[in-house]
Amino acid sequence: MYHTDILQERWRGIEGDGSGRWQSPQACPALVLNADYTPLSYYPLSLWSWQDTIKAAFLERVDVVAQYDREIRSPSFSMRLPSVVALRQYVKPSQNPAFTRFNLFLRDRFICQYCGSKEDLTFDHVVPRAYGGRTTWTNVTTACAPCNLRKGGRTPAEAHMIPFQRPFRPTSHQLQDNGRAFPPHHLHATWRDYLYWDAELEA
Repeated sequence: MYHTDILQERWRGIEGDGSGRWQSPQACPALVLNADYTPLSYYPLSLWSWQDTIKAAFLERVDVVAQYDREIRSPSFSMRLPSVVALRQYVKPSQNPAFTRFNLFLRDRFICQYCGSKEDLTFDHVVPRAYGGRTTWTNVTTACAPCNLRKGGRTPAEAHMIPFQRPFRPTSHQLQDNGRAFPPHHLHATWRDYLYWDAELEA
């Protein structure tokens, strides 16, 4: 039976590192792919903890595609930690992403749409609420705090501040495509073929 609390840590080496240090299981998340072997999400990257990954493998909900060198074991079994898993059942992505601050920033690539700054971001109603502007995908844009303050309650024409792009309702595909421009700081070697599978091949 699956019990993560009785699994004992065992050193088998860190991939690409001959220093002899221990590698904690917490430092070994698994990249989760859909059944078509594309990531469930690029940004944030679809990762599972080692406990959730092993549980899903035991329940036969995923196929193990690649593994770390790190091994865990109990008195009755041992297993290398999965580094990439693929769902056995395809999960259809939602076509209409939630209207959240994070998704708004992702749509606009984390850039102020008035000056191009990437610092101190907030959001701005293009048509001010005082003028009847609504809090919707098509009327809210990413802005840095200084630009938001400078524009105030004025329209773009009144403030002479025209956003780089007109606000729009993105699809999930568009958000995920934007997310590929923001890879995480750590990319395990076994993840790269699945994160950049559609990248242009080098000659």
